[in-house]
Amino acid sequence: MGREVTEAGQGIEMAIASVHEDDKATQELVGYGYNENGEHEMVSLRTGEKVPGSRSPRVKEIVSNDLDGHVEQCCSNKHHSMRQIFKNGLPQHFVTSMHEVICGSRICLLLVMVPVTLLAVYLKAGRGWIFLASLLAIAPLAERLGFVTEQLSYFTGATVGGLLNATFGNATEMIISILALRQNMIRVVQLSLLGSILSNMLLVLGCAFFFGGLKHPKKEQKFTKATAVVSSSLLLMAVMGLLFPAVLHATHTEIHDGSSELTLSRFSSCIMLLAYCCYLYFQLKSHRELYDEPQENDEEGEEEEATIGFWDSIIWLAILTIFISILSECLVDAIQGASEMWDVPVAFISVIILPIVGNAAEHASAVMFALKDKLDISLGVAIGSSTQISMFVIPFCVVIGWIMGKDMDLNFQLYETATLFITVLVVAFMLQEGTSNYFKGLMLILCYLIVGASFYVHVDNPDSPPGN
Repeated sequence: MGREVTEAGQGIEMAIASVHEDDKATQELVGYGYNENGEHEMVSLRTGEKVPGSRSPRVKEIVSNDLDGHVEQCCSNKHHSMRQIFKNGLPQHFVTSMHEVICGSRICLLLVMVPVTLLAVYLKAGRGWIFLASLLAIAPLAERLGFVTEQLSYFTGATVGGLLNATFGNATEMIISILALRQNMIRVVQLSLLGSILSNMLLVLGCAFFFGGLKHPKKEQKFTKATAVVSSSLLLMAVMGLLFPAVLHATHTEIHDGSSELTLSRFSSCIMLLAYCCYLYFQLKSHRELYDEPQENDEEGEEEEATIGFWDSIIWLAILTIFISILSECLVDAIQGASEMWDVPVAFISVIILPIVGNAAEHASAVMFALKDKLDISLGVAIGSSTQISMFVIPFCVVIGWIMGKDMDLNFQLYETATLFITVLVVAFMLQEGTSNYFKGLMLILCYLIVGASFYVHVDNPDSPPGN
């Protein structure tokens, strides 16, 4: 690093500065000198962000100019821009963030599947193989998207950070849904979104409870019951929104055959979007103290810090979202071919396989926080994500379909709606005590296995009349 500064910088020194903030002293490796306006500036070489100069109360002193005997004093032009510290225009903090994003997890080994997928599409390989490659390529991208969002949350606060985590955690599902809707694959949209809710509520939450309970076997982990009750109520409202169009269709009691069901779905979607906006106001403004309540069970008392900067997080969010969009289009194009090649129902692929990949970020985050005995955050990730899909993403897709001229509705069929209804009831009963243990997690995981088996043997034929 010192050698790069010598070659590329002018009027810049590297040093270790003692930074005092919030009555805490930390030592930062900084580059310091003068900017274009002749003002003294410091840049943290860890985050790439500006640090107030040595005259500021934050920086008390330059601890060491020696840097273990490698003082890097550059040229004498003090007005040279700080942007020239790093050569080739690539800041060191971005290189550091690149290492964190690309190599920060074992699942990143699957990133090699990204070029493999693009090559398979270019060579027009079998649809089944393209689907499998796309699936494996999207999994690490979805997990890394969750990681970058988590880094961003350090700069936005816990409540907004949790909302960002749920939103970008669902970005994969939204992208897949919009691309499938554009191709008029309405059942794939409906089933994949339904599967995402089921996966979050049963598999993700179940794994969080199970592994958290195993890590802390001698006590029941606790979470805020009030926020869990609010989320359960919203999920029940979403079930009601899906139930009425399904019953209307199954009983043939529509005033206008087909159109009444679609009109009801669009009206209900607007109401659900309004309810979700009110929920955001409730969460972020009027009752924020419920969601900002500090954790009492942080045993280690460690204060976690972001490993990548704010703007680096924004850049990586954009990059990862673009790659997920490209691979999602390959995935959607190959679903039908994969179903025929493997002799697996499209319903099973849409409800079980796609959500497991799309929920990789939520799965990793929820389990990680449960292991740290932070159940409120795990619950916010798993149940918060389910709430967002049911109350925002699904009605949003209905409205987008309306704009695109697609007949996307809330009629998910009786079998699927009944599955969701029973799942919401089971989870609501699990959450009513405000505690969790490994056995509750095990029950949720086993319930998910039953749901998966049922969709494997389920024949999806939405246009057939009742009784056929």
